[in-house]
Amino acid sequence: MEPVSLEGLPENPLLLIDSAPIIYVLAPVFRPVVEVHAKGLARFALTTVTLAEVLTGPLGQRNEVLAERYRSTLRSWFVVDLDPEIAESAARLRATCKLELADAVQAASALTIGADALITHDRDFSGLRDLRVLGV
Repeated sequence: MEPVSLEGLPENPLLLIDSAPIIYVLAPVFRPVVEVHAKGLARFALTTVTLAEVLTGPLGQRNEVLAERYRSTLRSWFVVDLDPEIAESAARLRATCKLELADAVQAASALTIGADALITHDRDFSGLRDLRVLGV
């Protein structure tokens, strides 16, 4: 799998990161994106849905060390709350683009905050026209 390329994005882009790339944050394919963020050259955001998904594994395994590692990594990220506006936007995306609920929430959140791209491992965002989706 090719590393994620941020080519063509504006300077200091705002990137909404989906769950899978966070879970596999140390995977080589995602490393270039993490390095850009570490250098202060990109801003990261995640949804409250992503936060719940990411913490489910470590908490289910009672692995507080890993849960704290995720929390520590995510502290500098902007958290997008699932509010009524995003919920309605997600419903519209589900209806028009046939997205699963979690994917629709990711896309609606990215659009609402004006993200320059959504970084995801999912492949079912092809119906979106107003959002750049970068796959890992």
